[in-house]
Amino acid sequence: MAGRRVVGKGSKVIMVRLRSIIAVLVVAVAAGGFLVGADGWLFAAGAQDVQPDDFTPFTQPVAQPGGTLPGNPAIQLVKVADGFVDPVNIANAGDGSGRLFVVERTGQIRIVNQDGTKVEAPFLDIGALVKIDNQEQGLLGLAFHPDYGANGLFYVYYSDYRTNGDHFLVERRVSADDPNTADPEYARVLLTEEDPFTNHNGGTLRFGNDGYLYLSIGDGGSAGDPYDNAQDLSTILGKIIRIDPNIQAGAPYGIPADNPFAGTGTVVPEPAAGLMAQTGSYHPDARREIWAYGLRNPWQFSFDRTTGDLYIADVGQNRWEEINFEAAGGPGGQDYGWDALESAHCYPPAAFARPGPPVPADVVTTCEPRGVAPAAEYNHDDGSCSITGLGVYRGTMSPALDGIYFSSDYCSGKFWGLKRDDAGAWAFQELLHTALRPTGTGDDEAGELYIVSCGTCGIGGRTRDPFLNPQGEVWRLVAADQVPAGAEVAPLPAPEGTTPEPAAPAATTAPVATTAADPVGTPVAAGGAPAAPVTIEAVDIDWNPKQMSIPANTDVTVTVPNVGASPHTFVIEALGIKIEMAAGETKEVVINAAAGTYDYICDVPGHEEAGMIGTLTVQ
Repeated sequence: MAGRRVVGKGSKVIMVRLRSIIAVLVVAVAAGGFLVGADGWLFAAGAQDVQPDDFTPFTQPVAQPGGTLPGNPAIQLVKVADGFVDPVNIANAGDGSGRLFVVERTGQIRIVNQDGTKVEAPFLDIGALVKIDNQEQGLLGLAFHPDYGANGLFYVYYSDYRTNGDHFLVERRVSADDPNTADPEYARVLLTEEDPFTNHNGGTLRFGNDGYLYLSIGDGGSAGDPYDNAQDLSTILGKIIRIDPNIQAGAPYGIPADNPFAGTGTVVPEPAAGLMAQTGSYHPDARREIWAYGLRNPWQFSFDRTTGDLYIADVGQNRWEEINFEAAGGPGGQDYGWDALESAHCYPPAAFARPGPPVPADVVTTCEPRGVAPAAEYNHDDGSCSITGLGVYRGTMSPALDGIYFSSDYCSGKFWGLKRDDAGAWAFQELLHTALRPTGTGDDEAGELYIVSCGTCGIGGRTRDPFLNPQGEVWRLVAADQVPAGAEVAPLPAPEGTTPEPAAPAATTAPVATTAADPVGTPVAAGGAPAAPVTIEAVDIDWNPKQMSIPANTDVTVTVPNVGASPHTFVIEALGIKIEMAAGETKEVVINAAAGTYDYICDVPGHEEAGMIGTLTVQ
């Protein structure tokens, strides 16, 4: 397969920068309340302010929420359809049919007709090929060929089950006799790439205004980019790539001649090599597919269909979510800074060093600028954690929104608009706060923007059957004064100070007690004889294993090592058990329970939602 390269996962890695190792081990400790970022990092809660530890090496301003867009628009979301299973993206075929194609992470593509009705049978079902153990795995991307109406070709990007989650980019086509069904037999693999961890898979797949196919791929996962993939030009991890799927000539795809490394990602003879090396333009090991690099997890990027400008929403690590901008016609090859920077700020910030001396010497308080500063950013102080970029509105139903780039956040449910003001400066304004969890986006043939949301996507990992209660929804973004009569609009978040009703316990059990003979804070259940100990590892962000069985009415010592880079908790609510583990710490708990099935979760905010839930079977 084209482009395979071992970057971890069973292979020996020769060199890993010390700074990256430190970056994924440090834990935040500060006064006041705490929130947790997308990878479980702690930070102090507060206003959307830049703190002293948020030093930026850039001199040019980066827009933050609080601006006012030209015209001060107002927006709303209108429900189009629901009942989807873990929806993560939307695409249109560009064939004049007006259909929307909704990508379900579980491996299906569903059709929504122009009148809002759903086609019962899936357009494509590759569920048997797709790995979905982690919330960020699955069928993630879909793009239709610009000449789809004539050639019927489309492209999918997914985590491959047979290779334990490697990235696969595959060309497929519609069936010859049914426009609502894909040909189940045709599949041409264009590209594969080995993936060292289960998270940070990127997933946006789009044709640009130039007719080439672009794909975003995350840095390989874990936290802090431990293999330095984002800055390594010899891998496509942590990159946006650009290929020509039309040109084969013995290869599965072609490299556009104006790709930034098309001519330098090859070995050239002297003296040309020496001259190129002196200008920094000689990269003999660079992957020629690369268009942009220095990205952490560019989950959503999009092109302005009118101008061709590129917007990249890159999910942050500890504190900052960013929106990068590249004007149409540029040469590509932009470095967006990760993992030397998180958005426009030094990474790792000094505030995330371990408490007390000695502070690691290369946990930075100052840093040099690297690459291109983002156009806009926001921090996690308001409960935000993971950006979902929507795109530039170019529809006709809401002319007041024309030219605005919209983005949202998976945790906070907030929506923002970004646009240059009359002076050419970026204005970044919060426009709507909802109770939704936006997971992906897309547009229709007319340029109207759509959002998919799902409150339960990925929760439970392999122990959950997502088909039992599908809660995914499709929403259309409109100006607030363009909501159709009788339409259902996005729900508002719960008022501050209120909490949702707790879920019913998984089983009824005997009371849990703590005995004086046990360490303080270690819960044990009374009665029963001891049994063989078991181990459940906390990793980023998952349990290993996610299913465990122990005997009933018997003392069982459960060892819980936190081998991840983030703080975790081990919680069984029905048994009254909760222990907390810092990164690298191991705790034990003695469990004695009646027969039944119990969920064990990590209740660090965002972790259960990201799939950190397992099943304990007591029998």
